[in-house]
Amino acid sequence: MLAVAGLSHLTVARGEFTAQVPQSLPLSDDTVVLISGIAEIVLGGALMLLARRRVPVGWLVALFFVAIFPGNVAQWVHGRDGFGLDTDGARFARLFFQPVLVAFTLWSTGAWRDRPRRAPASGGRHIEHVE
Repeated sequence: MLAVAGLSHLTVARGEFTAQVPQSLPLSDDTVVLISGIAEIVLGGALMLLARRRVPVGWLVALFFVAIFPGNVAQWVHGRDGFGLDTDGARFARLFFQPVLVAFTLWSTGAWRDRPRRAPASGGRHIEHVE
């Protein structure tokens, strides 16, 4: 789904995605849409092709979803229509979808469950107190 969304950035939904580009970015809206579309294609492909690396790829995808969240906020704040979000309420409700998307990514790739964990400070050894 991520790769398909990325392809739509480059083709049929380019105009829709421009509604989500924050005005504060120093690049043109179209450039941001193209770059984010390419990133989605690459990340989607990585999810499909790098099953052995699913944990780091899962974290990268989750971080990407966090990084594009300001676009959703910009769409709401500036009242821009896109993807059928043509009311302030619909645009506001969309903001709550992003954390769900991040959580789903971490769950579906096992990134949260299988993340590397640090060893205990004592090195896992039991230290007895002698009096």
